Amino acid sequence: MNKKEILIGFIIGIFTALLGSYLFVAFFTKFDISSGIHTIKQQGYLGKVITIGTVLDLAVFGILLKRNEELMARGVVLAVIVLAISTLFI
Repeated sequence: MNKKEILIGFIIGIFTALLGSYLFVAFFTKFDISSGIHTIKQQGYLGKVITIGTVLDLAVFGILLKRNEELMARGVVLAVIVLAISTLFI
């Protein structure tokens, strides 16, 4: 049961970061999502946009802690760590 909650938190963390990246591209660039991601990738800023997207994970982490879902909150932290390491290779 513990591993399941951590996995759910990890998945929530990844999807929240993707949502944050989407919102950043949608609101702060003049591109639509597909051409924006392509252009950002060509310019070498994709890792930075993903990192900006993880800011929403902070809110999810706080919400999970308030609801006493510590294991899911650990999964969100794990997702942030995995995303941070993966941005080094993008």
